[in-house]
Amino acid sequence: MPYNQLIHEKSPYLLQHAENPVEWHPWSDAAFQKAREEDKPVFLSVGYATCHWCHVMERESFEDPEAARVMNDAFVCIKVDREERPDIDAVYMAACQMLTGRGGWPLTILMTPDKRPFFAGTYIPKTARFGQAGLMELCRHVQNLWSSDRKRILDAAGSVSGHLGQAFAFTDDEPVTLPILNQAQAHIEKTFDERHGGFNPAPKFPTPHRLLFLLRHHHLAGNDKSLDMVVRTLDAMRQGGIWDHVGFGFHRYSTDERWLLPHFEKMLYDQALLAAAYLEAYQATAEVRFARTAEEIFAYVLRDMTDESGGFYAAEDADSEGEEGKFYIWTAAEFASVLGPEDADAWGRILSMAEAGNFAEETTGRRSGANILHLQQPLGAWAETLGVDEAALSEQWETVRRRLFAHRKARVHPLKDDKVLTDWNGLMIAALAAGARILGKPEYAEAAARAAGFVTERLMTPEGRLLHRFRDGEAGIDAQADDYAFVVRGMLELYGATFDPGHLALAVRLQKQMLDDFWDGDKGGFFLTAEAATDLPVRPKELYDGAVPSANSVSLTNLMLLFRLTGDTGWAECADQLSRAFAGSVKANPSGFTHYLLGAAMAVRPGREIVVAGDPGAEETRAMLGVLNRTYAPHDALLLKTRANAARLGALAGFTAALQAPDSGATAYVCTGGACSRPVTDARALAEVIAEGGP
Repeated sequence: MPYNQLIHEKSPYLLQHAENPVEWHPWSDAAFQKAREEDKPVFLSVGYATCHWCHVMERESFEDPEAARVMNDAFVCIKVDREERPDIDAVYMAACQMLTGRGGWPLTILMTPDKRPFFAGTYIPKTARFGQAGLMELCRHVQNLWSSDRKRILDAAGSVSGHLGQAFAFTDDEPVTLPILNQAQAHIEKTFDERHGGFNPAPKFPTPHRLLFLLRHHHLAGNDKSLDMVVRTLDAMRQGGIWDHVGFGFHRYSTDERWLLPHFEKMLYDQALLAAAYLEAYQATAEVRFARTAEEIFAYVLRDMTDESGGFYAAEDADSEGEEGKFYIWTAAEFASVLGPEDADAWGRILSMAEAGNFAEETTGRRSGANILHLQQPLGAWAETLGVDEAALSEQWETVRRRLFAHRKARVHPLKDDKVLTDWNGLMIAALAAGARILGKPEYAEAAARAAGFVTERLMTPEGRLLHRFRDGEAGIDAQADDYAFVVRGMLELYGATFDPGHLALAVRLQKQMLDDFWDGDKGGFFLTAEAATDLPVRPKELYDGAVPSANSVSLTNLMLLFRLTGDTGWAECADQLSRAFAGSVKANPSGFTHYLLGAAMAVRPGREIVVAGDPGAEETRAMLGVLNRTYAPHDALLLKTRANAARLGALAGFTAALQAPDSGATAYVCTGGACSRPVTDARALAEVIAEGGP
């Protein structure tokens, strides 16, 4: 079969479509020039490699010669991987939401050769179905209008384009205060599912930054309901089918209210952000089950999603052998063949197995005999029900899980999207570094440092600018604001785990580069694209915290931390400008910007600056750091000064120069609200100071 122009691309998603009879082109000047020369509108299709409905539309239409012929006759067809080009996706998703009131993937956009959209949709069936227009009819209709009534199309395109910039306009105001944080919490509480955990009706998304906000709100305001919502949601997700009980890791989201039936793709960013939520919940509650879930997320990522050079892959598909979830589901017969009758009967009850299957298919509503392993109650409750020791039952489950995993490993695996994305790697670096610090596991910091090395060695230009994507030996695509914001976040967490000033120095350098390339000098905040990027009709700027938080939201936290860690007031001034640039929009709907509120909360209650001075190998130094890492104090900024790093640290954080490291033992300097307490020289006294202080 002949290939189309996508065969020269690196994206696994684009390569999936390289043998389609649709004459796909990558997004390029050449594709739009072709549209102008042939006097055709453009058919833009945006998706990603692990998107289930993208696969459905491909099988139904893009692989179909009849549909492809109609598309090729009417359009110049362009295919975009939204994970490679989030800026293209942002602009045209805004157009879709403007035209239809909704969005999603696959994203289908019809536009003029000068990139002005006039039609938007998501999945479109090949032919009309249930009142929805079909792709064949749509293509022919637009082709007819283009030749006979083009003014109608151009008028529509002009109207959409005239309003498109408004999608990226925000209202400024005075910075967010505690009452706005309380307002966000109150709105979230109204959407909480008291029975099943999570928020809003089905489908249910994990939204880990919402959980992180609630943990911070509990910490600041002492609101027990905030903590309760987090605990119940984290427990419900961990027990549900959205969690891979055999191989670990979270699926993308649940199609039902009970967290049972997921869309089965696994995304790197979900693993990173959920690990962070479970880690903070562990700190806040001391419940070991939350630490264990974070550890199992890391086990999955390090086992299945890590390049041999240390970078992290993007995702795993939902489908295998053309069927969504086939890799993950079990029939009762197969389950019994692996475990034997006795174990299958016992564990089948615990894991909710049923002969007819334990879920109804999303599209047909029928039971097919397939089972998604999940728990109706925690394993500890099962131990009580069965009258056995919980530790013994957990040990038995681990043996059973390994047998199931070994059997499942022989199945046809879903596609692994093995591109390495800079922004998502930044999130996983941050999560692993936090895991190393909170759980006392240096191997996580080592993995985070390897990934950081991958980014600096393979995804950075000689001039020090980041690139967005690495795959098949090649780095490419200019970085966007998310790349800088998330890598800075990762470097700050990695500094907190290792206290290597090099990580803090890199965070400072990348934040300065981000300001140079992305800052809006007129209205404040960061554009998604650099000033040099000119291939879109508008320059997008994002704030909404969706599946992944926005660069502006993450940057607010980064800037606050950089100020606290370095003492450079320039970072505080920049954070204040960023906060004000979006504050009016945030106040109108604060629960939509929960990651932004994490940074805003740091301004409301700044926490403490703590410098521990001493030999990192000394017992008292380790004891002090242990006290601080066990304490849930997310607004504190911690530095470690040693004789070896004193000069490098002093160059970054000048205020540390006057703080003396003792000849033996360790000394902690604790400052709050611009005032410092007397130096503390033992861990027990430091614990008392921390316990007495505010957040």
